[in-house]
Amino acid sequence: MRRLAMVGPGLALAVMGVLHLAFPGVVDPLSGLLSDYALGDRTGALFLLGMLALAAGSCAAAYTLAQWDPIRSAAARVLLLVASAGLVLSALFPTDPAPDVSSLSGEIHRWSTALVFTAIPGAGWILARQSRRPLPLVRALSLASVMILASFLLSHPGSPVAELLGGPAFYGLLERALVVAEIALLIVMGGTNALERPTTSKELPDQAHFARSVG
Repeated sequence: MRRLAMVGPGLALAVMGVLHLAFPGVVDPLSGLLSDYALGDRTGALFLLGMLALAAGSCAAAYTLAQWDPIRSAAARVLLLVASAGLVLSALFPTDPAPDVSSLSGEIHRWSTALVFTAIPGAGWILARQSRRPLPLVRALSLASVMILASFLLSHPGSPVAELLGGPAFYGLLERALVVAEIALLIVMGGTNALERPTTSKELPDQAHFARSVG
């Protein structure tokens, strides 16, 4: 499971790269959203693969954390599972063509994507606070994700300050930066031994023997 927690997000990142390099011009990387790839005849299946791989990685990260300390990581694991469910919904219910969301599928996609964007950095931040040892990289990536998310929301068309910031010209780029940051956060959470193992009964006699030998 720990391997899947890293391979899943890694595969999603690779798919994202292939979509941009192998299908140039399908979606504008500056102003177009990643979910627009789901609408393409040649890119829809690849986009679905990336979303499901990321969902599997999020589930695997939750399982990995449960092996270390099921109590301290409980809240983070719940958010990771919520993110996984949101990714599956986003994959199964494609967005509507820009600029408007006019169908039930588009609404489900929009809100499930919002759930993913907030749940993953929330899981990272809680994990960093609950861990028995410092997790500076998890904390930093969580904070970076939140800051990029705020910039993305402010720049997204429909925001009252989007035009003032010139957001419509580059909000797609901000979304890509957010996705990369959250994929990196998932890989770090799933691949690191974030929480110390509880002391086992076998370890206690060894520690006692060591203390007697020193004394």
